[in-house]
Amino acid sequence: MAVQQNRVTRSRRNMRRSHDALVAGNPNECPNCGELKRPHHVCPSCGHYNDREVVAAAPAVDLDDDAA
Repeated sequence: MAVQQNRVTRSRRNMRRSHDALVAGNPNECPNCGELKRPHHVCPSCGHYNDREVVAAAPAVDLDDDAA
């Protein structure tokens, strides 16, 4: 069983954790639709990547209350 030999001070513990912070994302604007998207990823709203449509956008489906 691991037992520490000396107490780790708050300062040393926090210095060790100095690289654990999360960084915010860096969204870019889609050149096709203008929505924000992740860099080097397909745009989730229009399906374009690098000025090409790589994912066909499905038409909106209107569900009736009777069908549900």
